[in-house]
Amino acid sequence: MKITDFHALHPGTVRDGEGDEVTLSVHDLGTLRVPSGRVRVCDPFVNLDDCLEFAVPPGDYPVRVTMVDCEAYFSLVLAEGEAASVEPAASVEGAPEPGTCWLVPVDAGTVGMVDADAVERCMPELNDECDWYEEIFDSGEPTSWFELMDSEEHYQPGLANIVMPLATHGENVVMSHSGFGDGSYPVYLTRDAAGRPLGLHIDLLLIAPEEDEDDAEDAG
Repeated sequence: MKITDFHALHPGTVRDGEGDEVTLSVHDLGTLRVPSGRVRVCDPFVNLDDCLEFAVPPGDYPVRVTMVDCEAYFSLVLAEGEAASVEPAASVEGAPEPGTCWLVPVDAGTVGMVDADAVERCMPELNDECDWYEEIFDSGEPTSWFELMDSEEHYQPGLANIVMPLATHGENVVMSHSGFGDGSYPVYLTRDAAGRPLGLHIDLLLIAPEEDEDDAEDAG
């Protein structure tokens, strides 16, 4: 992908793949704590405990969501700067096959990120007496994850930053609706001109790359 086709964290007006003008806005989603240096990228309601992991320096990082009419990119900001390149992100398992990306499977219309170790320490153990869905995700309480996702008082509807049930140091999960909904979404890494990693991004495929004139001629 060319950096000119990648619009994460850039507010303003751009043209999508069909040539239509769309206006992007960037929304702050607070901070994600990543003390382990391993970020899980997931659909939090479906595969929080079994998903892709990506290595980053341990720390606390801003999270921002770039939106058109709905969510277009979900970004963990590793450093401030101007992106000069974009590439498929390498997971802890290694780089994806050439010409491909690691994909986040989404089955509940939601994407999110969380510290890998925090999931093991700060979520109740799943067993016959504990069901995350009924007790945490959709308990009907104001603090349930679905309630916070829909709340106009907690960030904005469709976005949430939630401290996990057994957290002792603010361990949290950040999440947003996934643009068009269920599917599989690629994970990219942006770098500055010196090669420094700037952001880990889920591309929600809302904005198709613009077609080059040469490509358009070849297609015709």
